[in-house]
This record gives sequence, structure tokens and C-alpha cells, in this order.
Amino acid sequence: MSFSFRATGLFVKSPGKNQNIEMLCNDVETHIVKIFGGCDQKKYPLAKKHHKPETLREIAHLRPRTNLIGGVTRIRNSLLMASHIFYQTRGFLNISTPLITASDCEGAGAMFQVTTVMPAETESVGKIPLVPKKDTVDYAKDFFKKPAYLSVSGQLSVENYCCSLSNVYTFGPTFRAENSNTTKHLAEFWVPFAPFFNLRCSSLRSPSGTSTTAWTWPRTTSSSSSSTCC
Repeated sequence: MSFSFRATGLFVKSPGKNQNIEMLCNDVETHIVKIFGGCDQKKYPLAKKHHKPETLREIAHLRPRTNLIGGVTRIRNSLLMASHIFYQTRGFLNISTPLITASDCEGAGAMFQVTTVMPAETESVGKIPLVPKKDTVDYAKDFFKKPAYLSVSGQLSVENYCCSLSNVYTFGPTFRAENSNTTKHLAEFWVPFAPFFNLRCSSLRSPSGTSTTAWTWPRTTSSSSSSTCC
């Protein structure tokens, strides 16, 4: 059985080895140790052993405590910060593109639909508004008055800014509704995209002028993440 507790005492110099201070609780009136609750280790879902990712998905509120998710989170944070630094130090502007859109940007796969006309789980499908004399959904009564989806790419939106502000990039979540459980398909993933208005722009070239820094992004970010997380 494990416990969580709160202690009130006096920090003093420790006479023991490998520690500088310790808490002294010797006053019955002011020094208090209070137990908040116990945790039965036999029932605790996150045992001290290796857990498969599929198992961790069932206990999402506890999985950040594992070495796997903790390590992935640190690496992802490092890559994200390195990517922003890479583009920001080269004069690029970060554009937050819409997550909800009516456009299928790339036409590359199925999209997740966003709608308010679907009935609740316990309600009848008869509540779905239909176009009179047609067996189709009346999206004029939906929130956006038309079919809307989660974006499959920020490319279409960021290119509008590219034509106006030139050096821009986007780094946000995109969504694909392919029903696949392979390692090559993700329902949600974050991807950087930087359309280049002028590939001869000096801000895109290395100091030697021999190659564009755009192609050095993977090497720069991976090197930064390696030095930060390892």
C-alpha cells in the first residue's frame, strides 16, 4: 500500500550521508504529518513493468508517467522548439492555419467531418435535417451552413500568406480519416510546411551560398534534439 501525505516540520542539517537536509518532526503542536489517501498497488493500473502503447491508451491519464511517453514528450518538445527557432532566425513568420475548413486541400484521403446536425447517441437518426423531397442532409441547418471538416493540411491557407508576406511557415495539427492501424497512418499528426515565394531569397541560403537552408531543417532540428534530450 502506498500513500500520499503532507508534512509540516523543521528543515535541519542532516547528519546522514548523501543528503544535505532532512525534516525534523518533534513538536506535537506544530509539526504535523497528515495522510491523504492510500493506493493499493495490486489495483493500481500502471505496474512497474513494460506496457504496450495499446495498453497505455486505456489509461491515458497515467501514461505520461511512463518512460516511453515521457521520453517521446521531451523529444517532441525539443523538435518543436528547434523547428520554430530554425524558421524564426531566418526571418519566417509563423502562420496558424484553420483547423476547421470546407476545403479538401490535397484530396489525398478521407476527412473527419465536423457537424452539429448529428443527433446525440441516445437520439433517433430521424432528427437529422433532410432536404425536402431529397434523401440528403440539409447542411443549410448546420453550424457552418455547409459541410465542414478537420483540415488535412495547412498548405492551402498558408500559401495565401506566402503571396503577401513571402517567408512564412505553418506547424500545426492535421487530420486524416484513413481507417488504418499501420505505423504509416496517423489520425492526427503535426507537420511543418513552408512555401517559398522566392527560392533565390538570401534568407533561404546558407552563408556559403551553395545550398538553401530550407533543406537543412531536418538535420538542424534532429541535431538540436539530440544534444538537448540525450
